[in-house]
Amino acid sequence: MSMPEKGTDWETLKRDMQARGQGDVKWRDGKTAVYVFNAGPDVERVQKEAYTLFMSENGLGPLAFPSLKKMEDEVVSMGLSLLHAPEGAAGNITSGGTDSITMAMKAARDFARKEGDKKGTLNIVLPRSAHPAFDKAAKVMEIEVRRVAVGSDWFADVEAMAEAADAQTAMIVGSAPCFPYGLIDPIEKLGQLARARGLWLHVDACVGGYIAPFVRMNGGDIPPFDFEVEGVSSMSADLHKYGYCAKGASTVLFRTEALRAHMIFDCNEWPGGRMVTPTLAGTRPGGAIAAAWAVMNFLGVEGYRAKHRQVTDAREKIEAGVRALGFRVIGRPQLGLLAFTHDEIDCMAVWGKLFERGWFTSLTTEPKGLHLMLSPFHLQVADIYLSDLAAATAEVKAGQKGPAREARYS
Repeated sequence: MSMPEKGTDWETLKRDMQARGQGDVKWRDGKTAVYVFNAGPDVERVQKEAYTLFMSENGLGPLAFPSLKKMEDEVVSMGLSLLHAPEGAAGNITSGGTDSITMAMKAARDFARKEGDKKGTLNIVLPRSAHPAFDKAAKVMEIEVRRVAVGSDWFADVEAMAEAADAQTAMIVGSAPCFPYGLIDPIEKLGQLARARGLWLHVDACVGGYIAPFVRMNGGDIPPFDFEVEGVSSMSADLHKYGYCAKGASTVLFRTEALRAHMIFDCNEWPGGRMVTPTLAGTRPGGAIAAAWAVMNFLGVEGYRAKHRQVTDAREKIEAGVRALGFRVIGRPQLGLLAFTHDEIDCMAVWGKLFERGWFTSLTTEPKGLHLMLSPFHLQVADIYLSDLAAATAEVKAGQKGPAREARYS
């Protein structure tokens, strides 16, 4: 369409936008278990009001907006503290998990070139369950991707990864947890491999970074997965997932400032003055930084523990319910993700039947199964989900499969 010749008043536009949104998933009703993290109206209010207070400010200019620089530093410091970073660790806020992963890979690549004296094509070694963001970043940087099959327990196969790594390996990867199964890879063993071979280990905790520490505080037996494992060089942890901050906000974190330095862009080869940016973006929305700072201070440790208790209670309740319906839970999930499959019925068809009832969730393809990324609000609708799952399962068993649907995120 072409731009209208004359403008339209805001009230008319607002009504139009609200009408357009009627076809979107009803995440406030708790029927969405992917894309949105519903921590309740209290947190949503803090997100919105904090974001709008700094909506026009630009994170590109710390000299102009020292408030944003201070808030970013404090958010990063809180993340480093939660994740057992040593003195001298550093990091930055990015736009999301893909951004954080890309910048960690950029730092690892430059480290390999400058400090490791690696020439030619570099590679990264990661389990098959790791996020596609690594592949995206590798395409940009022309890095070879070596995905290694997971073990029969669905965890990263450390021995197989060790065999796949060689003198050109710039990074090995573990997930905490991986998205498909919600399982925390054996980071301690990967750390031992990294130290023995002089490899850069990145832990992708985009999903788990801001929930696992609090689940542990609540009594969960979370294994070491962060900087307390000595071999970990960098981490990615999303604020806009289980940090319950406004989109888009993530953190990329490094064991030392010297490692982070390989991420920084510094250019003075133009007539506009020296430009230094920590991440891929130039302009960075001040609203995302401000909202992250506000939400983290609004909830505090006590608030996060309470919200995440609701998440794990919801997961445990749904776990028990799906098992009672004959589904098999994949592995032993400990955080907010849950994947389950069925040996006798088409899980994709069950997903479609749930979609017809207003549920929007994700899937796994290896094995074919259903996948939930739970929020605190899901504790209130767990019984409704299980009831609808039972009805959907019964329909599929009766041969009422409905139209075929593709598992995709676009």
